[in-house]
Amino acid sequence: MSIIASGISYRHTNNQPLFEHVALSVPDGAKVSLIGPNGVGKTTLLQLLGGRLAPAAGSVATSSQPYYIPQHTTPDERSIAELLGVDDKLRALQAICAGATDTAWFDTLNDDWTIEERCRAVLAEWELRDAALDTPVAALSGGERTKVLLAGLSLHNPAIVLLDEPTNHLDRRARAKLYDYIGSTHATLVVVSHDITLLNLLHTTCELTAAGIRLYGGNYDFYREQKAIEEQALAERIEAEQTALRAARRQAQEVRERQERRSAQGKRNKSKTGLARIVVNARGAQAQNSAARLQDRHTAIIGDTRQRLAELREQQTRHGKLKIDFDDAALHTGKRLIRAEGLNFAYGDGAPLWPQPLDLEIRSGDRVHIAGDNGSGKTTLVRMLLGELAPTAGRVERADFSAVHLDQEYRTLDSSQSVLETAERHNAHNLPDHELKVRLDRTLFPHETWDKPCRALSGGERMRLSLCCMMLSERIPDLMVLDEPTNNLDIGSLAILTDTVRNYHGTLLVISHDEHFVREVGTATTVVL
Repeated sequence: MSIIASGISYRHTNNQPLFEHVALSVPDGAKVSLIGPNGVGKTTLLQLLGGRLAPAAGSVATSSQPYYIPQHTTPDERSIAELLGVDDKLRALQAICAGATDTAWFDTLNDDWTIEERCRAVLAEWELRDAALDTPVAALSGGERTKVLLAGLSLHNPAIVLLDEPTNHLDRRARAKLYDYIGSTHATLVVVSHDITLLNLLHTTCELTAAGIRLYGGNYDFYREQKAIEEQALAERIEAEQTALRAARRQAQEVRERQERRSAQGKRNKSKTGLARIVVNARGAQAQNSAARLQDRHTAIIGDTRQRLAELREQQTRHGKLKIDFDDAALHTGKRLIRAEGLNFAYGDGAPLWPQPLDLEIRSGDRVHIAGDNGSGKTTLVRMLLGELAPTAGRVERADFSAVHLDQEYRTLDSSQSVLETAERHNAHNLPDHELKVRLDRTLFPHETWDKPCRALSGGERMRLSLCCMMLSERIPDLMVLDEPTNNLDIGSLAILTDTVRNYHGTLLVISHDEHFVREVGTATTVVL
């Protein structure tokens, strides 16, 4: 086995358990995904497997030191060479080339005379050919920092690789390169991701929940099929328990009615019988005791059935997928909303973003994917189309329409406001307080979350609250712009967003490197920058 985690537990600094007694075995060469809702502990578990955190209980054993690529790399003053873990070798090489003869330098270099050339080669593979090895990490974008660490895979050729949301900041070409690596490598892989394309390249799916880890022997599509079967079986169990509960209540009612008839008959016969009062009373008490025992038995059956039904319904709520539906947008299909001619933009005295100026027309009902590598000007184009930024060349004509622009951070939310305050601010229909809270509850914001500030919300929570606020607003927007909306979402939140956008019947502009999401929401036109 490459990785064996035995009964590991982890606790927060306040001693609250995150998960307990988790067991996981990953054989040599296995390619495993780790999925689950945000906050369940996927990143923590990955760090435990990589030896970056110590478990509160249990143990982790690995056949070699794992190569770990985190979801977020701190933009600190380390150099690219330090991030790659080759700074000591490079210093040794430079010292030897400068004439140093100390054996310690040679021991450090370990005959790796081509280390500098190999570093430059792997960086060039990931389109970082202009990045010097002494460049500070702080000077790199999030995507570039991830690319440096991915370049280290070719440099170090590790036997065990742990990846935490590796595609979050990668453009389409970089994602394709990562997919090729995952498909061809013989290394043992454990990957946390919400990228469906990537998840389908992995052979085993592990679902982490509060109850522990459950293993599914297939890729994400297989996992989804199995979950659908489980949900259907759960629905059937709930229906069976509901039927049993109705039958138990009927039987209990029949017992009560039968006892009432017997009691009434006993009172009528009491005056007619010649038996002694003590005998009559004894028989009555015996009948009452027998009926009480029967009633208690039915009450216990009803109570047990209710308990099982409540537990099954809780599972269904936990596993069920929130569905948010919008009304249709107000504009009729085909109305021209935006027309751009000869459009281009330059920052300061720099060159224009695009070699050829853009001509573009968007009509109501269109579903457009804006694609391109990082830095190609996708967000800049959208801002010009919406009138948020003036072009430096060309012109944009806009009709009268409403639009909402949701980016990956969902910055339309006021970070200083609470969940409830945010909903109240968007309550254009003046819904009564109880109805507003019902809407929040339907979008998975129970009462204990209403005072939570927006700045403390996860990506999925920010997405759900943004969609809830759209439903509470005056009207559904004619145009919805999504700018890398899937980057910070877990699998469940991604499914909610995908279903919501698929069922939205207005005009859609999507900036995304996630081709699976783009296909699922039904874009019909692609603009490549």
